[in-house]
Amino acid sequence: MLNPIADRIFKLVDKMDAAELTACITKDGLFRFSNMEPVVGSENILIFLTDFFKSIKAICHSELEVYEIGNTIITNGVVTYTRHSGSKYQCNFSNTFKMKGDLVSEYLIFVDNSLLYSE
Repeated sequence: MLNPIADRIFKLVDKMDAAELTACITKDGLFRFSNMEPVVGSENILIFLTDFFKSIKAICHSELEVYEIGNTIITNGVVTYTRHSGSKYQCNFSNTFKMKGDLVSEYLIFVDNSLLYSE
């Protein structure tokens, strides 16, 4: 069974709900996607997520593994992106959520999505 926080986060990501996902992150939270520069602060994270979700048609996470170490949740699995053309790109990912209470203070995504926008 997934950690309830991780479960909620993945459901929101897969629904591409930028506003509700951002609400899971502290106001001064840090969000880093792949090898991009970190985005800091909920307003900036909301803008980033909104723009990213607009750039794809759909996203789905599967084969999830969850590990908890203190205030850190680590997840591994497979992510499938659906491009606007309808084609799919699938790859492995690992996320780290550093928690502050029930909110994520650092949301770190490790994924090679270098081929996502190439067709």
